[in-house]
Amino acid sequence: MANQEKPLLIKRYASRRLYNTETSDYVTLEDIAGFIRDGRDVQIVDLKSGDDLTRQYLLQIVAEHESKGESVLPINVLTDLVRSYTTQATSTVPQFLAQTFDMFRDSQSKWVEGMGQVNPNLAKSFEAMQAQQEAFLKAMTSGVPMGSTGPMPDGRPEAASGGDDLDDIKKQLAELQAKLSRMGN
Repeated sequence: MANQEKPLLIKRYASRRLYNTETSDYVTLEDIAGFIRDGRDVQIVDLKSGDDLTRQYLLQIVAEHESKGESVLPINVLTDLVRSYTTQATSTVPQFLAQTFDMFRDSQSKWVEGMGQVNPNLAKSFEAMQAQQEAFLKAMTSGVPMGSTGPMPDGRPEAASGGDDLDDIKKQLAELQAKLSRMGN
């Protein structure tokens, strides 16, 4: 039996084929998305270089779902994400997204538990949606330590996040949490 606590190791060969090391067979991006939907963490590494390619493949899975009309991300969110790569907000965006999704997941879990008592089939649908959201979150924030800082677009070192920007984010998170709490009641 596979160890569910360790990430499932997928190796990418030079031919770009993806190999599941637990089952000793080749897998597709859709298979990997299925593992994630089932609650399994994955790690994808290049066989030759050992480079971690997980983020790249998770983003590719998200992009394929979005292009098939399974849109989860509104245009304004995508636009803001693109903007965040060119502003000093780059270091705070991953932390903000992680905290927002954590609060959303908590509220959603409570709501699903309540709905599961009313209609078990509805709860299963929401659990699948929650797994997709977790995959998106991992794709957007993996590899970026929380609260990390980096250079500004002009090359100057960025000051540690804090001050007004962090206070604004905390306020927005509190407001979002309050809204989610009201929705769950």
